[in-house]
Amino acid sequence: MSTPSAAWIELEAPLFRDRCDAGERLARVLADERIDDGLVVGLARGGVEVAAAVANRLGLPLDALAVRKVGHPWQPEYALGAVTPGGGRYIRAHDDLSEEEVDAAVAAAEEKAKELDRRLHADRPPLDPSGRTVVLVDDGLATGATMIAATRWARAAGARRLIVAVPVGAAETAALLEGEADKVVCLKKPAYFGAVGLWYEQFGQVSDERVLDLLEHFPSAPSAAQSR
Repeated sequence: MSTPSAAWIELEAPLFRDRCDAGERLARVLADERIDDGLVVGLARGGVEVAAAVANRLGLPLDALAVRKVGHPWQPEYALGAVTPGGGRYIRAHDDLSEEEVDAAVAAAEEKAKELDRRLHADRPPLDPSGRTVVLVDDGLATGATMIAATRWARAAGARRLIVAVPVGAAETAALLEGEADKVVCLKKPAYFGAVGLWYEQFGQVSDERVLDLLEHFPSAPSAAQSR
């Protein structure tokens, strides 16, 4: 399959000013879902900026999920899959690696996910998704590895209904997620996807501090004393 010309891509992109703009547009579509019992969970780190705009517009609580890619032992930028704390795991390929090599890569990614989770929830406990509609939000779907890991985390945590919501994604990946979630909302599915950042005017790195700042604007889970 030939790659579209740079001129063609320029005509199609960008679709969104930044992650906040993407979240606002996503929220307008999600408003029709009537998610009164919902919890919005952004995939950390970049997905949390989109999720914050969604949660703010819909008046729902916000949390962040620490998802880390499982890097290939010899090509760390190439993802074999992804993991989350609490049981989210998806391995899309072994690429001729032994089970021991894959297990080692998974263990390393799980440790990174746990460390990120500790930082993000050091001062506020994670919100409980059990029995609720969970809206998993990211800034885009490329391979879908991190989002599939996130859906499996939500299922393991007892989510009653699961919605995957992204501003943009590869069509085949969005179709793949339909087998993992109750509903997939993907605003744009470009014929040529390329990479998530291609579809944003501004797509900078999101820091832990930025995620924590976003979470601070939403109520935290009640303490044990408050819930009695």
